[in-house]
Amino acid sequence: MELGQRRGGRAFNPGRVQPGPPFHSRPAKPFHHQPIDREKTCPLLLRVFTKVGAHHTEDEFSVRGKEPKDEVQIYTWKDATLRELTDLVKEVAPEANKKDATLSFAFVYPCKTGRLLVRKVGRTFSHPDPRRPDNGNMSLRDFDFEIGDYLDVAIL
Repeated sequence: MELGQRRGGRAFNPGRVQPGPPFHSRPAKPFHHQPIDREKTCPLLLRVFTKVGAHHTEDEFSVRGKEPKDEVQIYTWKDATLRELTDLVKEVAPEANKKDATLSFAFVYPCKTGRLLVRKVGRTFSHPDPRRPDNGNMSLRDFDFEIGDYLDVAIL
């Protein structure tokens, strides 16, 4: 799969994330989408898989029904920010509460062949610090999240 490609040949716009190393030192600017009325819009089920030390591998998601066991199911909306998700992960994963913890987020989704891919999208720090910018203000929608994608969170 070429850089910038998304399932079904639909292009992922890499211009949404500022250029540089995978995790840049300055926060990316989110796109301005139509706001979601959380009172009137039904939330989606987001399957979140956490792992300490690294992301899960694509092979760990290869058999449907035998996904990694460290799963948390969250009802949320596409406009949920990585900061909101960080706070939810901190409630269920004690390692994420450490002062120096970094949470790396990746989407897990099927490619054209049906194999699941893991694509890193952003990171946050457990305890935000303006001297250490992160992607906490970016939403799932800003990273081209689609309903049905899994979220893999590496706690580093």
